[in-house]
Amino acid sequence: MKELYVVAGIIEKDDKILCMLRDVGKFEYTSLKWEFPGGKIEEGETHEEALVREIMEEMEMDIVIGEHYLDIRHEYPDFILNMYCYRCDAKSYDFKLNVHKDFKWLERKDLPGLEWAAADRPIIEKLMSEK
Repeated sequence: MKELYVVAGIIEKDDKILCMLRDVGKFEYTSLKWEFPGGKIEEGETHEEALVREIMEEMEMDIVIGEHYLDIRHEYPDFILNMYCYRCDAKSYDFKLNVHKDFKWLERKDLPGLEWAAADRPIIEKLMSEK
């Protein structure tokens, strides 16, 4: 089965976390699901370089990578996703929806109320256990 390697950023502002809604895509089980922003790691990139690039491409947001947060390996029906998650700060919180359908800034307590992509759920569980 094909394996994908991706990065995701947990971006917080004023005790709220940035949640992004995926648009309709190739797979029904990831279409129109909520996720943390990020994307594929290209050959020769570090996780940090990939995350800065992906957030800039997808949202035109300039971020600073913080601490490594969590690694996730999730098997979807058509591929295995290896996701490396980092806490991030933004140099500016203005951004554009170049790829995503919508976004929300949510308090931790409200995160479980969204329909998350399956691979992102362990991030929610860890965030919820911290407070």
